[in-house]
Amino acid sequence: MNKTRLEAFSDGVIAIIITIMVLEMKAPEGVSWEVIKPLIPKLLSYILSFLFVAIYWGNHHHLLHTAKKVTSGIIWSNMNLLFWLSLIPFITAWMGENHFDKVTVASYAVLALVCGLSYNILQSAICKTYDAETSKRINTKQSNWKSIMSVVLYATSIPIALFFNSFIAGSLFFVVSVIWFIPDKNIEKIFAE
Repeated sequence: MNKTRLEAFSDGVIAIIITIMVLEMKAPEGVSWEVIKPLIPKLLSYILSFLFVAIYWGNHHHLLHTAKKVTSGIIWSNMNLLFWLSLIPFITAWMGENHFDKVTVASYAVLALVCGLSYNILQSAICKTYDAETSKRINTKQSNWKSIMSVVLYATSIPIALFFNSFIAGSLFFVVSVIWFIPDKNIEKIFAE
């Protein structure tokens, strides 16, 4: 399989994920602002998830750009990531429908954590296609702190959602989004050197 086929497939899956999320949002009956008020949790859940998926798409694009060849490890690591990302519409709808209940927010955090770990597995699979020195340089660059910080924040948000406050836990999701908003170009810089 060539790289463009893997990128096209991944882009298609991510586009479908976003489409499913927006189709879950039903227009209210009525024209007053009062009919919108009950939909605010669903809208906030959608915005959070759209941002989450968009950031994954951007970083995924930059990561796949660095792959010099496609191996079966990369294919299956990519499929693993896409599987977990495909659950986002379900968890988004569940969280919005239940007004950010603590169980739904904790479940969202678990899914976000698994997506983050899956992204790291894909990055490792891509790094394995390079020599040991290049792979080591990639894994010691700035993307490592982003990955570690994401895992820590997602893992922390689970008990915070369950035992303290789901709003604080949800705020940690936005913090992770800010961390990853600008795709990590350190890998590309290493290959350009």
